[in-house]
Amino acid sequence: MEIRIGIQHAGREVVLESTEAPKEISKLVDAAIKSGELLTLTDDKGRTIHVPGDKIAFVEVGAAQTGKVGFAN
Repeated sequence: MEIRIGIQHAGREVVLESTEAPKEISKLVDAAIKSGELLTLTDDKGRTIHVPGDKIAFVEVGAAQTGKVGFAN
């Protein structure tokens, strides 16, 4: 599933693909925001992403989108 994280005072979002369950991601995000500590996630390629909990602007958890082929209307 795709996870997008907006960070305060940063021009870009952090986007990663994860195999974690949406409920587990939500629990980790809630804990990081409440405590102000690091949100630590691992993507589907084994890379670790750390985001300061007190700098999280938003987190969007959704299904992965497949690439489109051809012309879209």
